[in-house]
Amino acid sequence: MGLIDVLFGRPLASSEDEGQRISPQQGIPTFGLDALSSAAYGPEAALTILLPLGLLGVRYIVPLTAAIIGLLVIVYFSYRQTIAAYPMGGGSYTVARENLGSGAGVLAGAALMIDYLLNVAVGISAGIGALVSARPSLQPHTLAMCLGVLAILTIVNLRGVKEAGSAFLAPTYLFVGTLAVVILIGLYKVVVSGGHPVAVVSLAPAETGLGPSLRMVGIWILLKAFASGCTALTGIEAVSNGVQAFRKPVVPAARATLTAIIAILIVLLGGIAVLVRYYGITATDPGQAGYQSVLSMLTAAVTGKGIFYDLTMFSVLLVLCLSANTSFADFPRLCRVVARDNYLPHSLAARGRRLVYSEGIWALAILAGLLLILFGGVTDRLIPLFAVGAFLAFTLSQAGMVGHWLRTESGARAWHSILVNGVGALATGITVMVVVVAKFAEGAWVVVLLLPAAVVFMGRVRRHYERVAEELVVTGGMVPGPRDLAPPILIVPVERWNAATEKALRFAMTLSPDVQAVHVTSEADENRPSWLSAEEQPAGARMPQEVTLASPFRLVVHPIVDYVLKVEKENPDRTIAVVIASMVERHWYHYFLHNQRGQMLTALLLLGGDERINIVNVPWHLKA
Repeated sequence: MGLIDVLFGRPLASSEDEGQRISPQQGIPTFGLDALSSAAYGPEAALTILLPLGLLGVRYIVPLTAAIIGLLVIVYFSYRQTIAAYPMGGGSYTVARENLGSGAGVLAGAALMIDYLLNVAVGISAGIGALVSARPSLQPHTLAMCLGVLAILTIVNLRGVKEAGSAFLAPTYLFVGTLAVVILIGLYKVVVSGGHPVAVVSLAPAETGLGPSLRMVGIWILLKAFASGCTALTGIEAVSNGVQAFRKPVVPAARATLTAIIAILIVLLGGIAVLVRYYGITATDPGQAGYQSVLSMLTAAVTGKGIFYDLTMFSVLLVLCLSANTSFADFPRLCRVVARDNYLPHSLAARGRRLVYSEGIWALAILAGLLLILFGGVTDRLIPLFAVGAFLAFTLSQAGMVGHWLRTESGARAWHSILVNGVGALATGITVMVVVVAKFAEGAWVVVLLLPAAVVFMGRVRRHYERVAEELVVTGGMVPGPRDLAPPILIVPVERWNAATEKALRFAMTLSPDVQAVHVTSEADENRPSWLSAEEQPAGARMPQEVTLASPFRLVVHPIVDYVLKVEKENPDRTIAVVIASMVERHWYHYFLHNQRGQMLTALLLLGGDERINIVNVPWHLKA
């Protein structure tokens, strides 16, 4: 078994696809880590914005969370319908393209791809940031640890969807289980104490907050807090993109997975908000000394700082790092659907050795790695940008579903579905505007610029494929005419006489009677090459035409290119074929020991010639 098989597993045949599909239990860690991990940073993002309000801000966390959960429920019902209506996957992109037009579809696809990319970089950096805050001595190794986690996620996902779902099963349920225990114990203490629980670990006193003269500023802060808290909704579209990853019947399995993810997320968000309210926990400034996450303070207040606290924080760290797995599961599938519509390179639609879309995984890993390197592994400032792409995709998807029901259904059932999706589109559309306005100066402008750039890029890819298709249209009949059957002129570049050159020359002479052996010399008075002497050839053998090109400046490739172009121009009704002898080494590093004139000649001929110039490589496999 080779190293490749150890890292990525044995190659899977197409017939093994059914065995690689996942169950709803495996679907939760595969497609739900992004959404579930938002319970670790969504409430904190909102509380951080509420810092200027002090304890007054804590009172608003419950109604803010209730509004976010209401929005979450609306989006949930919409995506349940999307899964049933479009079981082939593609989510927001497919819905928007088929019902609102290709422009809306491309916009939704670009928004989701940017969202997935940001999720990888931010999720990994947030997890490593939590580790560094607990172990400050690791600070100098932040970037290296981020890239290490990225490499692990890449390898695991290249092994297949089923392998990734199984690998992340335990960390996901550990995270959910420990937080559920914290919430249950905390709620029990709230009830027993009559709404005045005492923290096991005392909390630092918070300021009272804004005065009456700053109430309007407080309202603006609440809007910004809502926009930040909406990051908790990112990732819930993942299941609709990956419906075909589930075992058959795929629709019930995908719906069950989505329901489980949403139910768990509602419990976590609601429980954290209530406990934060009753324990009076305010966020601490991430940029200041003594920073503690909201979940750290909440767990310490409810259970104290013991073994369970360490286990809970460990599970939070793991899930934050692994939340990027949702992007690795969905980004390649989305790219595959978009590529099939000619908006991305076609290679992104091809399955790799483990029946996953490997090139999409590599593309995501490389782009996320560049983003991590650019920000030095600290990308927390990009967290608010999630909501822009995600909610734009939500809005386009639900507006598209309204169009879907108008086209395909009628009666009371159709109007019920239209109402659900219409309310969802309105709610998420308003949220997009709130997020953009509230977060524009804090970095939302980056996404606002990236989206049009991505749409333009995808449009250019589409136009390229359209132009290629136009050029490749067959205009004549299938049977070539007499003129088309004329044998080509074969040109064989000869640097020196050896077995590889002889093989190329013999091969050329079997294809056409018109063969030219071209030799470049830097000596003007060099004699005729002995290897073409008539006395050395068998009696009656057909001789190739000798051509010697003078090169006083010792250039080899360019004189041959010029000669080939000259022959092409002089023979407008003939095809030209250049036969190049190529040595095939047993080891890649041996290629550095030889000149690569054959590859250079090929490249220059392809760039400088036209469709009448063909390249034929004749390999000579070296055994030494």
